[in-house]
Amino acid sequence: MRLILDECLPKRLTRELPGHDSVTVPMAGLAGLQNGDLLRQISGKFEGFITIDGNLAHQQNTGKLPFGVVVLAASSNKIEDIRPQNPPDAETRPSCPGSLNAALRASAPSREIPDLKNPRIPRAL
Repeated sequence: MRLILDECLPKRLTRELPGHDSVTVPMAGLAGLQNGDLLRQISGKFEGFITIDGNLAHQQNTGKLPFGVVVLAASSNKIEDIRPQNPPDAETRPSCPGSLNAALRASAPSREIPDLKNPRIPRAL
């Protein structure tokens, strides 16, 4: 799955998403765009958008977007606070509730989403 991470997230997080083609907003040349413009630019180029901006759902109609949106619930945007946690049975339950897989599946139910090895993201919009 081709994912794009919001510019407020650390670039290192792309390495925490094995099996996915992930880039950050700055890496894609989209830095500095307001949310509405950014979401329009993402459309058709990415299958998922990951952010830590909890206000996004209040500012944009994310339910009508043609790609999944996942909002990380973390205390800060430091990699240590948002790094996916690997539960002991992650390999046998890759779609367990609270995982990145579950969040992406909930946000884009019509797509087949590859399983991740390091799940943890509590909610999808």
